[in-house]
Amino acid sequence: MVAVRRLATTQADFEAAFRRVLHWSAETDDAIEQRVAAILADVQVRGDAAVLECTARFDDLQAASMAALELKADDFAAAFEAITPARRDALQQAAARIRSYHERQLEATGRSWSYRDEDGTLLGQKVTPLDRVGIYVPGGKAAYPSSLLMNAVPARVAGVGEIVMVVPTPKGERNPLVLAAAHVAGVTRAFTIGGAQAVAALAYGTAAVPKVDKITGPGNAYVASAKKRVFGTVGIDMIAGPSEILVLADGTTPPDWVAMDLFSQAEHDELAQSILLCPDAAYIDAVQREIDRLLPEMPRAAIIRASLEGRGALIHTRSMDEACEISNRIAPEHLEVSSADPQRWEPLLRHAGAIFLGAYTSESLGDYCAGPNHVLPTSGTARFSSPLGVYDFQKRSSLIEVSEQGAQVLGTIAAELAHGEGLQAHARAAEMRLKR
Repeated sequence: MVAVRRLATTQADFEAAFRRVLHWSAETDDAIEQRVAAILADVQVRGDAAVLECTARFDDLQAASMAALELKADDFAAAFEAITPARRDALQQAAARIRSYHERQLEATGRSWSYRDEDGTLLGQKVTPLDRVGIYVPGGKAAYPSSLLMNAVPARVAGVGEIVMVVPTPKGERNPLVLAAAHVAGVTRAFTIGGAQAVAALAYGTAAVPKVDKITGPGNAYVASAKKRVFGTVGIDMIAGPSEILVLADGTTPPDWVAMDLFSQAEHDELAQSILLCPDAAYIDAVQREIDRLLPEMPRAAIIRASLEGRGALIHTRSMDEACEISNRIAPEHLEVSSADPQRWEPLLRHAGAIFLGAYTSESLGDYCAGPNHVLPTSGTARFSSPLGVYDFQKRSSLIEVSEQGAQVLGTIAAELAHGEGLQAHARAAEMRLKR
C-alpha cells in the first residue's frame, strides 16, 4: 500500500499537520550556491573558455570551440523531418493552440494606448517587445519540447526579435523532439550548453553567446540559483519550486482518473506535491485503492511513491466550500476542479497558477496542448504571481505630451510640490513654462 498521508479538517491537530504538508524550503544548498557563484564569476571573466570547460566537466561533452556547440536552423529542420508524422502533427497542433491563446492575450493586454485631456495633453502607454530573450530548456534526466513551445511561442507572439535557446546535451546526445520543437517555434539561435554556465553566458554575454534581456525556462537547483543571482543584470521569469497539483473532487469523477492525475505531478520529482481535497470519505478510500492498484504499472513508480508518501496528502473536508477555502490557502500551481458542476466552485477560487474545470480537463492537457502557458507560479506564489505570458516578453513606457495650456495647470501643481520637497530645479523647470 502507498502510505499517503490522510488528514481531516475535523481533527484537533489539523492545522499543525496541514502546515507540515505544505512546508518546503526554497533555500538552496550552501554548496550549490558557492559553486554557482564560482561558475558565474568564471564565465563573466573568461567567457567562452569557461563555458567550454564547464560543458566538458558537467555534461561530458568535449568541444574545441563554441561553434561546435551551436545548433543551426538546418539541425532543427532535419530533426523535424526525422520524427514520426504523428509527432510532427502533435508539435504543430500544440504550437498552433499555444500561439492562438497568446495572440488573444496580446489583443487583451499587450497593446499601446493613449488619450488626450481636454487641454490637449496626451497621456498613454507604449508597449514594446524585448529585443532578445534566452530560453533554458532542460535536457538532463528528461527532455521537454513542451517547455520550449511554452517559452518560445509567446515570445514570438510578443514580437521578440531574437530567441536564444540553451539546452544541455549530456555526452552529446541531442533530443530530436526538442530540436523539432525549436523548428516549429521559431528559435533564432541555440547552443548545446546547460547549467549555471549557460545562465551566465546568456546573462553576461560571451564572444559566441549574445547577451539577452531576459531568461525564462525551468531547470535544476544550479539553474534556479544562477537565475536568482543574475536577476538585475537581466530579467527572469520566476524561481520555480517543485511541481504541484491540487484536486478538488466532489466524488463524481472516476477515482482512477483522479489517482492518475495525482501521479501526473508526482512522477516529475520526489519533491513534487499531489493533494486531494474531498468531502466524501468513501471516495477518498476509493482513490487510495486506485493509487495502490495503478502504481505498479507506472515506469516511474519509485519517484511517484516517494512523492506521494513524502509530500502528498488525501484531505477529508467538511464540504466543497471548505475545500475551496483550503485551496486558496495553498495557492497551488495546478488546480483541478473535478466536479459535476465546476462552474459553481470556480468563483470561490482566487489563487492558483492554472484552474482546470471539470472531470475531462486533466492537468496533462494543459501541460502540452490546451493553449494557456504551463510555466506557472509554485510554492504558494500564485497568491501574487501569474503564469508566463506575452506580457513577460514586453515592457511598457509611459507616454506624456503636455500642451501649452496643460503646462499652465500642471506646472503650477508641480512647482508647488517641488518647492515643498526642497527641489528648486524641479520647481524652476516647471515655472519656466508658465505664461508670464
